Amino acid sequence: MKRCPECRRDYYDDSLLYCLDDGNALLEGPATASSGDEPATAILSVPPAIAVGLTGATNETDVKTAILQPPAIAGGSDSVRGFDKRLVLAPLVFAVIVLGGFFGYRYITPAKQIESIAVMPFVNESKNEDVEYLSDGMTETLISSLSQLPNLNVKGRSSVFRYKGKGVDTKALGKELGVQAVLYGRVIQRGEQLTLSLELLDAVTENVIWSGKYDRKQADIVSLQSEIARDVSNELKTKLSGADVAKVEKGYTANPEAYRLYLQGRFYWNKRTGPDLLKSIAYFDQAIAIDPAYALAYAGLADAYHVVAKYGTGVKPDEGYAKALYFAQKALDIDPNMAQPHAALGVVFHEYDWKHAEAEKEFKRAIEIDPNYASGHQWYSEYLSNVARSDEAIAEAKRAIEIDPLSPIFYVVLGIAYNTALRYDDAIPQFQKAVEIEPNFKTASFFLAISYHMKGMYEEGVDELQKWGSLSEKDAADLKEAYRRSGERGYWQKRLELFEQNARAGNSGVNQFEMARIQLGLGNKDQALELLEKTIPYSRGDANAFRLKSDPRWAPLKAEPRFKELLRKIGLLE
Repeated sequence: MKRCPECRRDYYDDSLLYCLDDGNALLEGPATASSGDEPATAILSVPPAIAVGLTGATNETDVKTAILQPPAIAGGSDSVRGFDKRLVLAPLVFAVIVLGGFFGYRYITPAKQIESIAVMPFVNESKNEDVEYLSDGMTETLISSLSQLPNLNVKGRSSVFRYKGKGVDTKALGKELGVQAVLYGRVIQRGEQLTLSLELLDAVTENVIWSGKYDRKQADIVSLQSEIARDVSNELKTKLSGADVAKVEKGYTANPEAYRLYLQGRFYWNKRTGPDLLKSIAYFDQAIAIDPAYALAYAGLADAYHVVAKYGTGVKPDEGYAKALYFAQKALDIDPNMAQPHAALGVVFHEYDWKHAEAEKEFKRAIEIDPNYASGHQWYSEYLSNVARSDEAIAEAKRAIEIDPLSPIFYVVLGIAYNTALRYDDAIPQFQKAVEIEPNFKTASFFLAISYHMKGMYEEGVDELQKWGSLSEKDAADLKEAYRRSGERGYWQKRLELFEQNARAGNSGVNQFEMARIQLGLGNKDQALELLEKTIPYSRGDANAFRLKSDPRWAPLKAEPRFKELLRKIGLLE
């Protein structure tokens, strides 16, 4: 039992830390009664009138001592009758006390603090796909806001959006995602009117913990998001400081049109295709045109440009990384306490500028600001793998998965960390898990091929390279046949023939890193090093370059002085 020292309210739930009325820290056991505050002797809440009848006391003052005295059994008939009455009433009073205590604990004791929650994708009931961005965006904004709360595990976007449009019951969701509560929402937009209905359910009992309905004008959407975040956090019974409240309610812009455009930008950014990334950039630009101080929109541009730079769709790497750097710094000039732009800076410093110490500072700062920023943990893990700090990389990747357990890219990142540690048997299940979540996730097939190759499982590796898209069905069959006939030498000789054919045909995807790996497979170290020396100076932003130290396929070159010099040029060797 605990008691509030201020309002003296008793709590029978030992997991509570703070009073739900005034926020004071609870003390173990009932507080010591002060003079005049309570009776000096415990009476178990028996009303004075009943106590008087039980003891034969003539007034309430006598109750303090008389209730604790055994009934006197005298020889007179009056005494016997008095004793008989007490004998009958005592069990009834005891039963009332016990039952009252039970029902008070069962039905009156405040609910236990919720420590984990999944915010499911809000359902768009507007019957208009053009406003799908609104329901998705409001969901993502609420996830981001609640993630700011201390001691609250909020499942990431990728995990909850796996269930979008699927009828999964709350108990199953709670078990699969490992959460205590699930929040559902429905959005209806009719003209300028916006209606949002929310329902918070216990993931074990499926009982409704809280529900709310909001009818607002579209012009009030920014304040509505802050109001929703505040209301939901209050229902989670979370003790918040003033700084926590400010984080939860932070809106970044007061302009509803700028906010709407930002949501559209994030809607397309989450699709992660080249054309959709370019669409997201256009919407972020429009949001900034309306509100030039919109830090979150600048952060969106930084994210979009550093991702599109890798995809190479419509934006060259030099331009993409440069713009990502500019917009990340612009966001931080407006608001230095944002996690996303710090992480974006880390990516640019590491992958393009090869300033790895500066990159690590930015990744650490992003995670310090928002420990629940799953992408921050992902990018930091990739960095740690690339600088060959595999144990730390594994820990960061596992943290990302803990936050967002159904995001396939996080399993790939964990697999890469295991590859770096030469733990291929641990890496393979991670890539397979990514494919299980997203069957067409080609990146997982690429890294799975590396694991198989390093284990000497060349035919399995060929299958994965075909899934990745670098081999046609005929080429894959030819490679397998060459391996069966002549072993590893035959495999690499066939790879060389296919490379030269693609180069003559002008096919995309042909690069000198691949040729260097083929030469190394054939045992030609000098040719491999020569190709790398010619290629590295022009490879900023190329994953083949900043993974040169960690990629196990380069292991035969690690003792070579020329290879070490290449690592120094990339900043990967002191």
